[in-house]
Amino acid sequence: MTSTRWSRRRARKAVRRSLTRFEVRLRSTCPGIGFTARITATVLTEPPYPNPVEEIAGTVRTTLRNAANEVSKTCDPADLASARDICGQHLARVRRLPTDPPVEFTAELTLDLLPDDRAAVAALLTAQRRQAVTDLLRQQTTNALAAELADPATLLARWIERDNADWAQLPDFAEKVDTVTEVFARHRPEDERSVEHEAVEVLREFLASFPDHAQKRMLYTLLAAGMDSVQRPHHAAKAQALVNGFAAAEPEGAS
Repeated sequence: MTSTRWSRRRARKAVRRSLTRFEVRLRSTCPGIGFTARITATVLTEPPYPNPVEEIAGTVRTTLRNAANEVSKTCDPADLASARDICGQHLARVRRLPTDPPVEFTAELTLDLLPDDRAAVAALLTAQRRQAVTDLLRQQTTNALAAELADPATLLARWIERDNADWAQLPDFAEKVDTVTEVFARHRPEDERSVEHEAVEVLREFLASFPDHAQKRMLYTLLAAGMDSVQRPHHAAKAQALVNGFAAAEPEGAS
């Protein structure tokens, strides 16, 4: 009996020694940049084991390395704290070797970056920030230009300001202004593609379809009345001011 207890104790210690702080190189989401980890496994099953101790320990190490690599490749090396949490929680699960009887084990790990990997992460972040600034400035320039060219008056002004502008061609060009500006107006930034913005475009096109001054005054009068009826006096006052503006702009004798 004493010999059996001694053998079990030796087996337990041998397994523990073989599974304490063994190292592994783990992949990350960034090719060429990886984590370094030290894993310590704890075998929950008491000896005697179905296979030799060396074989049991080797299989446990291989299983845990594969498990750690499976989850680490989804981790961002720039967010080391999150990677530690994710990998730690993954390895803390109880696993079984497909032996008869099965050997159960769990593990914990310490995760870090080697100096070269830390330097690579820093260089990558610097490059990403520089590219983000470049992309943002280019997008802002594009949005500003598109917004400017969506205005027919601005588009005509740009054409007139160019070198050697031929005023004789202006009538032909003017016929194409609405088409060009409509193309630019359709490609607005995402935050300007709401239903409200689309409604403004529909309303603008509707009002523009009535070129006569008297017609416009009537439409704005109806708009002011509608705003007043839904208890929006501030907006109704603004619409009424537009009505008054149309009245002031009408030529004398107009009905």
